Amino acid sequence: MGVRLGIADHLGWAVAVTAAADHSVVDRRRIALVEPGVSAAPIHYEGGRLDVAATAALVAAVRASVVRACSAALDDLAGALPAPVVSISLRFWPPDFPDDIAVQRRAPYEARADAIMYRHLLAELAGARGWEVHCYDAKHVEAQAADLLGERAEDVLRGPRATLGPPWAKDHRVALAATVLAEDGLTRRRRRGLLSDATPTGVSPSAGGPRG
Repeated sequence: MGVRLGIADHLGWAVAVTAAADHSVVDRRRIALVEPGVSAAPIHYEGGRLDVAATAALVAAVRASVVRACSAALDDLAGALPAPVVSISLRFWPPDFPDDIAVQRRAPYEARADAIMYRHLLAELAGARGWEVHCYDAKHVEAQAADLLGERAEDVLRGPRATLGPPWAKDHRVALAATVLAEDGLTRRRRRGLLSDATPTGVSPSAGGPRG
């Protein structure tokens, strides 16, 4: 049986928590999403001082760096796990978010464009590895997971701080909670006969693409 990866992303880095089917944590780590010395937020940090063409060129360079850094991080993580990764859970992004750099430089898109870039690329890299891609709402995922877990919620979501030791903070709980929702979605689809053990992985039917 495979394991599920939850990602709580920030600009240039993320907390990654991997859980087994019983929701026990098998790995937790901080991963780099971009190479050292490369702008972690080309739209937010640099777009205001650059013209559209220069911003587009910078974004292209950063995207290439993100692909290299994330590929290395995901491969290192997968190689250290006791079972294959079957899914990745990423923070939700709007499916209609504009991809035009000139538009992204303007409010209200400017504040979110860089974070969404990371999620897009992580989703593409995960899909290329045959992992299902799930999305979650960071504001509600802990409560949603707690509802599913019932009496186990406290032990599953907060217990790792005692059993594994620090760090175990909100990002870790969010990432773990996201894997709980992903596992529940798989179970529900199997019960409805929409998925079998032989079904190839990819974008989850329950994920609806970039929606949680």
